Amino acid sequence: MAFMKRSAAADPSHQQPLAPPVPDAAYVARVRGHSRSFGDTHVLRDLDLDIGPGEFVALLGRSGCGKSTVLRSLAELDPAPAGEVELLGRSAVAFQEPRLLPWRSVRQNVELALLNTEPRGRRAGLAEQTLVEVGLGDKLDAWPLQLSGGQAQRVSLARALVSNPSLLLLDEPFSALDALTRIEVHQLVIELWRRHSMAILIVTHDVDEALALADRIVVLDEGRIARTWRVDLPRTDRAPSRPEIAQVRTEVLHTLGVKALAPNPRRDPLTQDLKNQGAA
Repeated sequence: MAFMKRSAAADPSHQQPLAPPVPDAAYVARVRGHSRSFGDTHVLRDLDLDIGPGEFVALLGRSGCGKSTVLRSLAELDPAPAGEVELLGRSAVAFQEPRLLPWRSVRQNVELALLNTEPRGRRAGLAEQTLVEVGLGDKLDAWPLQLSGGQAQRVSLARALVSNPSLLLLDEPFSALDALTRIEVHQLVIELWRRHSMAILIVTHDVDEALALADRIVVLDEGRIARTWRVDLPRTDRAPSRPEIAQVRTEVLHTLGVKALAPNPRRDPLTQDLKNQGAA
């Protein structure tokens, strides 16, 4: 079966994860009973979530549902109470805005991620190696203001990757890119994910982006997991017009409270590009 879907109604206990739990010592991140409030606003309510090694998870939900709060907890930017969030290995994050320092070169911006982990003599070489991986080997000494939006986002990816994380966190990093650049960066992310065998959690509002990239789609609603879908089709076979993809797209949008339109019958450019290159 290409897709396995599980809803809150089908779960025998609302206190259990909606997706099958990852076995002990077989996860890179585990969230248990995680709650977060800001003043009188409850953002997360007893959230449970596992992310397995090498898994690609997309987290969707309406604005204010707690998506970015989950990401910030996993990035340890907003430390959670003891026992609620457990990480095995290192996490790194790329944000919606590249957040590059304009007075530092491209290479120096990537080196910033290594200040506390690598000796000075190794930083430049590791930064250069990672920039080559994201296709910016010719921009090492460029300044951020000389970069296009897509190039700046690649630098942000390189800065996150250079520390060799076991969990890469992406907070809507492609939302400001034009359609063609987004396709190219999607393809790059898939290549990097496969090469580094890391887990990825992407926060996005884009259902089609989630369907193109993720193994598992998780929808948050009012601080809880509303529903999950597992996408087992190869990424080369995820054209929007494919019946299984169209069905899950409709279900995700319905869970988000949006009426789905029929998918575009034209071939999806990301799927076709991946198929041409033999990506999984």
